Parts: sequence; structure tokens; C-alpha cells
Amino acid sequence: MSEPSNEALRQAQGTEGAQGATALRPAQSAEGQAQGATALRQAQSAEGAEELLAVQDLHQHFARRGGLWARLNRGAPAVVKAVDGVSLAVRRGETVGLVGESGCGKSTLSRCAAGLYVPTAGSVRYAGQQLRGTPSRQQRRLVQMVFQDPYSSLNPRMTVGQTLGEVLRYHRIVPREQVRGRVRELVELVGLPSRAIDQLPRSFSGGQRQRIGIARALALEPKVLIADEPVSALDVSVQANIINLLLDLKETLGLSMLFVSHNMAVVRQISDRIAVMHDGVVVEEGPTADVFARPQDAYTQLLLSSVPRLAAQRIPAVEGELR
Repeated sequence: MSEPSNEALRQAQGTEGAQGATALRPAQSAEGQAQGATALRQAQSAEGAEELLAVQDLHQHFARRGGLWARLNRGAPAVVKAVDGVSLAVRRGETVGLVGESGCGKSTLSRCAAGLYVPTAGSVRYAGQQLRGTPSRQQRRLVQMVFQDPYSSLNPRMTVGQTLGEVLRYHRIVPREQVRGRVRELVELVGLPSRAIDQLPRSFSGGQRQRIGIARALALEPKVLIADEPVSALDVSVQANIINLLLDLKETLGLSMLFVSHNMAVVRQISDRIAVMHDGVVVEEGPTADVFARPQDAYTQLLLSSVPRLAAQRIPAVEGELR
């Protein structure tokens, strides 16, 4: 991947300091989204619709041992089917939104796709090459993950420079004498000052820590970024900053993205296609505009109907004196 220009770096940077919350970019209209989706499909068709990340009939089951169930069934473990036969693909240049309620299997699916779990059955492919066990060093460079919790995903004893430098040295991204310079570029790319390199995670806010997590994922120059609820643990005041940063990075670096969230408004803003997951199964998939305008599955309709809406109404006047 070529290095981004200085102008591109400046465009990708964002801050969430004393200026307060940054407004999320206005969502496109249904017509605009439909036109964008059509253009994307045409572009993908022109280049062969290359699938950079694909899971096929994926199953991930966990055995629940011990407790009352084991005693009643003479030790037979209960099986939790976290992911139960999911097929999904992320093509070059697109963002796929994976939505569903908490506990439906979104994070488990994303960890399987990132190679952190070895699936019970099914296959995971990176650019057409099937994973066998854990990903190789070369395969890990293709797909990277941004974790949900920015507090526990960073080593509290390592500075930002040590965290990013370790990744660069282990994977031999740049020569050792250039590691410090590349760390500075990554820090600036995600909108942090260069002095952050020598600071520990405890010195940063939640939003700044998530930026460090994004920089760590980008250190390997991946083609696909898996973002597992990257803003759910953050204050509302900084969520828009992280979303806008991801949008800028996608445009600047040409990333494809699997964006996992239960926030329908955020997914609508950032995604080209949406896959709706329920009880370990994808129940509906399609272009963003189509899913929001004409949801087919009853669960998708339920999700959309549960999104809070502010209705214009007259507030009745309070009679009498206020105490």
C-alpha cells in the first residue's frame, strides 16, 4: 500500500478535545444511497467483484460445561450455537454493516473472520485463499480488527510508541531504523499529536484510546478492517469523531470494512450493504437503501421500528405556580 500524502493525512485527522462533539455527516437520502449502491455494484462488476474477505456456512459452537445442566444430563455439555451457518462477503472498496441485538453472534462472527477463533465448521477466505487454523503472518496483514473496548484492548504498561512499534518490528513492515518515523505517521494519521508516542494509555480518553487501536490495526496496512462496535463504549460526544475518522480513512487508504454495530443510524450512515443477524443466523442482507426502505424479514422490521424518533408535538402548559 502506498504511503498517504501529507494532504491526505491532514484530511484524515480529527480531534475531539475542547471543541466538543463533532456532528456526524448528514446521512444520504434513500435515492442518494440507491444511486451510490448502484455505482458501487457497477464498479465491483467491472473489476470482477473481488471478495477480500468471505465466510461460507460458518459455524461457531461453544460447550457450556458444569452447573445444573451437566448434573441433570450426567455430564453432557450444553452447546451454545453462537454462529450457526453464516455466509457473508466483503468486496473490494465496500463497507458491509453487520447489525443485530446484543448476544446475536456479531462479535463471534467478526472474531472468526479475523482469525481469532478457529470455527467449528465452515470456511474463512482471505482474497480467495482459505484459512487453515490460525492465519499466517502474511494473511494477518490483509485483515485487521478494531476491538470494542478501547480500555482493555491496549496494554497499560506499554506506551503508544511501544505498542505500534512492536507490530511494525514483528511483521517487518519497515526497517528498524524507520520504525519511529512510521509510528509518528500512524499517530498523526488518526488525529493524535506526536507527543502521544511516549505516553501510556491511562493518559488518554476513551475516544483517543480507540484512535490508538485504529492506528495499531492500520500499522499492517490491511486491505480489510473489521470494526467490532468501535463506538459503543464511547461517549456520544466523541462517537461522531470516530465514525468520521473511519470514513476518511476508508477514502484515503482505499479500505474495505466490516462494520459491526447495533446502532441502526450509524450503520445506515457508513455502510454500502447491510447484513441483519439474529440468533446466530443472517436473516436478511442487501443494499443499505433497500433494507431500510423495504425490510423483508420480520426481525429487520422490528429493529427498524425500535429506533427512537422525535415526534413533533405540542407540550401542554403547566397551570399553577411552580414550587
